[in-house]
Amino acid sequence: MNYEWNSSIATGIELIDNQHKELITKINILLNNCENKTTQEELTQSIDFLTEYTIKHFFDEEQLQKKYEYPDYPNHKKMHEDFKNTIRNFKVDLIMKGASDQLIDDVHKKIGGWLVNHIKGQDILLGNYIKKKMAAS
Repeated sequence: MNYEWNSSIATGIELIDNQHKELITKINILLNNCENKTTQEELTQSIDFLTEYTIKHFFDEEQLQKKYEYPDYPNHKKMHEDFKNTIRNFKVDLIMKGASDQLIDDVHKKIGGWLVNHIKGQDILLGNYIKKKMAAS
C-alpha cells in the first residue's frame, strides 16, 4: 500500500503542502524498496534521503511557526523531535535486521501512518492558524 496526496491533508500553505507531497513520495520509495527486498545499500540510501528531507521540512515548518508566533510551537516541535528519533531507530533496525515484514509494517505505522495523522491533525491546525494570521496582516 502506498500513500497518496489528497485534499484531506492539504494545509493550504504552499511550502508545507509541497514538502508533504515530497515526503509522501519518499515514504513510498522506501516502502517499495523494503517490499522488493532491494539491497541494504539502496534501503539505507532511501532512509537517509527520507531522514534528510524530514529534517529540512521540520526546520522550514518550525520557522513558519516562529514567524507567525504559533502558540502550540513547543508541542509541535516535540512531535517533530520524536519523529526524528523514530526514523533514527528505524534506520538502526534496518541495518541490523534488513527489510523484514515487521520492518515494512513499521514503515507503514510508525512513519507513513504517523506522517498522515500528524498532517491531518497538527499541520492542518497550523495551516489554518497561519492563514488567519496572514489574512489579519
